[in-house]
Amino acid sequence: MKKQEMIYEGKGKKIFSTENERLIIAEFKDDLTAFNAEKKGSQSGKGAINCQISSLIFKLLQSHGIPTHYEETLDATHILCQKVEIIPIEVVVRNVATGSLSKRLGIQEGTILPFSLVEFYYKDDSLGDPIINDEHCKILNITQKQEELEFLKSQARKVNEILKDFFIQKNLKLIDFKLEFGKTKDGNIVLADEISPDSCRFWDKDTNQKLDKDVFRQDLGDLKVAYEEVLNRLTKGL
Repeated sequence: MKKQEMIYEGKGKKIFSTENERLIIAEFKDDLTAFNAEKKGSQSGKGAINCQISSLIFKLLQSHGIPTHYEETLDATHILCQKVEIIPIEVVVRNVATGSLSKRLGIQEGTILPFSLVEFYYKDDSLGDPIINDEHCKILNITQKQEELEFLKSQARKVNEILKDFFIQKNLKLIDFKLEFGKTKDGNIVLADEISPDSCRFWDKDTNQKLDKDVFRQDLGDLKVAYEEVLNRLTKGL
């Protein structure tokens, strides 16, 4: 399967069409962005690490019955996926307070939440990806079906339980993460985009050292070293 026309370029990936209209190729980039692209950078090899981590996690989730767009890994930076229409909602799951949640609600960073919080954000860079609720989704005509919104929430919670258990075995705490979903040509909703240190927060289980994009956001050191540490832990014993 070979890349054809580039049909989309985002902050972390380029998407290409293929000779099969139902399949696309995603290329992971080395680019780094934070604060709605106000801070930018690049780290050689970052895309390859994210590609490997995302591939591993998609396979893990599929083995637990979570439908995803992932088909196979083609090489160090490319994966083959089902072509989907991305639902313009970022589904964020939070287990521990940090980032925007701490800023918005004044909850001290590191506070373990009494339950896993699921939030929706409107996927629109020009608006700064604002937080939205179910009613906003209907007003914006993202969907008029409450059952679709409930499905996104339930799938996000299932993914959270699978990943929390997996990561803690690797001495990583899953603090929070972002998911995106898309609809296939047949109308099925599947997990899409990527799951990597770009879209998740991982802290060391014992020291709370940050091993995710906060290293870049907060100038905490060498981002590639942090991402490699996550990859090494996830693949140890496999």
